[in-house]
Amino acid sequence: MKKFAIAGAAAALFVVPAAANAQAWVQAETGLDIISVGGESDEGVSYGASVGYDVALSGGMFVGIQGTVADSSTKECARDVDVAGDKLCVKTGRDLAAVVRLGTNVGESTKLYVLGGYANGRVRLTYTDGVDSTSIGDNGDGFRLGAGAQYTLSNNMFVKGEYRYTNYESDFSRHNVLVGLGFQF
Repeated sequence: MKKFAIAGAAAALFVVPAAANAQAWVQAETGLDIISVGGESDEGVSYGASVGYDVALSGGMFVGIQGTVADSSTKECARDVDVAGDKLCVKTGRDLAAVVRLGTNVGESTKLYVLGGYANGRVRLTYTDGVDSTSIGDNGDGFRLGAGAQYTLSNNMFVKGEYRYTNYESDFSRHNVLVGLGFQF
């Protein structure tokens, strides 16, 4: 029993400093969204929000988690695909992600980081032949990789720039170049 108490006390010594240096944050983000489906690509505007939690490590390093909910204006339509007058459209929908961030502090105000994790995106396909319309949607699971820089403006406000590459199943991928404005707690 005494061994467990000593082990618990030792673990607490490491957890307390990490918790004291932990930082929760929330941000609004927007930027360029380039999707690629089957070799064809189009671009639009991505917009959304992320929340996260960073924990300081030794040597100016940090590790954190980030959750993102986003949407996009990206839509591509083609006419006369099967018959004269028909229309086929593909539109991206919501984009969800849960990633881990690993980075370093550069000076007093700047963080550089890489990220990686799980992503889930929605795409909707609509076909109209001039008389009838059909619409189907599908979700794609995949992975996200990225890198970014974050600059502290004040005690609780920051701006960031971030690049993200997301690869979903079925030959569907996305590139984002984003800017964000956030608040730390």
